[in-house]
Amino acid sequence: MNELDVKSLSPQSIKNLQLLSFPVPAAAGARPGIDQARIAAAVREILLAIGEDPEREGLLETPARVARAYGELFGGLAEDPSTPLERTFTHEASDLVVIRDIPFHSMCEHHLLPFFGTAAIAYIPAGRVAGLSKLPRAVEILARRPQLQERLTAQVADAVLATLGARGVSVATHAEHLCMRMRGAKAGNSFTTSIAHRGAHDTDRDLRQEVLAALELGSRTTR
Repeated sequence: MNELDVKSLSPQSIKNLQLLSFPVPAAAGARPGIDQARIAAAVREILLAIGEDPEREGLLETPARVARAYGELFGGLAEDPSTPLERTFTHEASDLVVIRDIPFHSMCEHHLLPFFGTAAIAYIPAGRVAGLSKLPRAVEILARRPQLQERLTAQVADAVLATLGARGVSVATHAEHLCMRMRGAKAGNSFTTSIAHRGAHDTDRDLRQEVLAALELGSRTTR
């Protein structure tokens, strides 16, 4: 990993780096940090609370199914997104690297309803580049947690900046939120775009415009 000048980071970026990875105790018979028995018991209580019968045929195995699904949906809590990014290769050029249309699925931490879409990452290497499959893997790890889209975008940018020591990083996410479609405002056909710039992409206005053009944000209205 290249050296990172922590003094150059904002307080929020430092906080994001601290949140990127944290130890989660293992639970017997489940993914690390996921207590499936406790989740199943809670789901059964929810079914009772809404007036359903958890003993009827269609719901009998639902608590266990939800527990297993949550083990997968939130499995990123026990993983470090910097791990895949540490697989790097020497590259002396400083040309812009862009990966677009990285699919992701996450869960909104406010209502525990899904949001999903695509991410795009652009960075200028500083001597090292990540394997192309490793950037989507880092996005997946950070998405498989209770999340906010804005925080997911920022955490991906901070992980790439910190692990690769890149000169500049930009990350954009474009997502649909079921908490907006299924409840509340019921805002159909609405999408949310979140953008984070770090390093030279944040301080150099002309470079930032070049990066935004490379990400094709100007022409993208729906996904």
